[in-house]
Amino acid sequence: METRSTAARAATVSCALALLATVSACSGTGVDGTPGADGLRDPYFPKQGNGGYHVAHYGLTLGYDPDARHLTGTADITARATKNLSSFNLDLKGLDVSGVTVEGKAARFQRAGQELRVRPAEDLDRGETFRATVRYSGTPETIKDDDGSKEGWLKTEDGALALGEPNGSMAWFPGNHHPSDKATYDIQVTVPKGLKAVSNGELTRESTKNGRTTFAWHSAEPMASYLATVAVGDFEMKTSTTKSGLPVITAVTRDEAKASKKVLAKIPDIMEWEEYNFGPYPFSSTGAIVAREGEVGYALETQTRPTFPIEEFDTETLVHELAHQWFGDSVTPKTWQDMWLNEGFATYAEWLYAEDHGGDSAQDTFDALYEGDYFEDDEDNEAVWAFPPAKPTSAEHISDSPVYERGGMIIHKIRQAVGDDTFYDIVQGWAKAHRHGNANTKDFTEYVEEHAGGDGARKKVAAIWGDWLYGEGKPDKP
Repeated sequence: METRSTAARAATVSCALALLATVSACSGTGVDGTPGADGLRDPYFPKQGNGGYHVAHYGLTLGYDPDARHLTGTADITARATKNLSSFNLDLKGLDVSGVTVEGKAARFQRAGQELRVRPAEDLDRGETFRATVRYSGTPETIKDDDGSKEGWLKTEDGALALGEPNGSMAWFPGNHHPSDKATYDIQVTVPKGLKAVSNGELTRESTKNGRTTFAWHSAEPMASYLATVAVGDFEMKTSTTKSGLPVITAVTRDEAKASKKVLAKIPDIMEWEEYNFGPYPFSSTGAIVAREGEVGYALETQTRPTFPIEEFDTETLVHELAHQWFGDSVTPKTWQDMWLNEGFATYAEWLYAEDHGGDSAQDTFDALYEGDYFEDDEDNEAVWAFPPAKPTSAEHISDSPVYERGGMIIHKIRQAVGDDTFYDIVQGWAKAHRHGNANTKDFTEYVEEHAGGDGARKKVAAIWGDWLYGEGKPDKP
């Protein structure tokens, strides 16, 4: 198995600390600190995330006993204060906290719902880099979303699966759980011998002692916490490479290995096609996690290693989730209101792939959606126009059809307006301009207008926003 060395992992963390230390040199104001905010006031999840600091790195050391459903954890969080802080909050739902330290000194802490408020022994100055360590344990929760789907820590037949969109990550580790605060990760998981623990990034170590096996995973590129995952179970884990040498790491429950083999084999070709269309791949490995039927109700773009239920593991869904590695994982929304940027691009990737591989053209798919005969059910066809993609009506609807299908239609309208050559320049340029960062709808519309070409093309794309992106109902003309 091809893995990164411990030295490479340490170098990444050192680089992150060095960058933060540069900013820290200007600290020491002597001004008394004030508490950090207990939420970032996201339009749909106002209590998500916390103010007053940015996280650079998470070091998570976990142990899980599937029979007892018991998780033990230590979270080492390296962060930088963005204001003078007397206290700061972390998001953590459930679980018992046994102790917190900041810069090696015991810190007082309080729990209130999903908020873990930490009071360091000494105030933190603006620009100061600090390390907070939280020790915790218990039975992690499964969270039911507003739309009825389940996330957090999901019990499986022989282990567990951790999924985080949009709120689930706080069920298994404390953090600044909002997509706008991305960090690098080291996730080490110890499980009973015979089981495997799969996570994001690359496997740097696997060792067995006293009947338990430890798997250490390293993610060198920034990741939003909702994209972090851990899968524990009796997996068949394989490593191969694409033609360009990119590691492909797959983990499939053994009883689904045969059923998933044909689709898994397409990963290298799909990755080559997506790199050709979207630009250089933004991460250091790719792959997939495939779960048993009924263990999870949806596929998710967990970073470098998308997660699929076997009943939804087909070529179309694989194309969609791998496209998210560019659109959603590397270029991550600033708030959940920008979710259509994730799903519109990934949905359009499905259309483009079909167009290039003997299926319907993107124009055919667009026309079918507009005419209302894309879905078998009339209600599903009407649902495409339920609200503007950039303005979901509530948190319950951020994953509804306007965000996906109508989002894809907006991407197609841009292609129609500027032509194929300029369109692919825009797609690749957008992915490059915000690589490993965050962006919102305003950033996107301004970028498209700036790179559309002449005045005529700019006027065409600017006209798209009013009817298709922000307009209520079905536009009068396709």
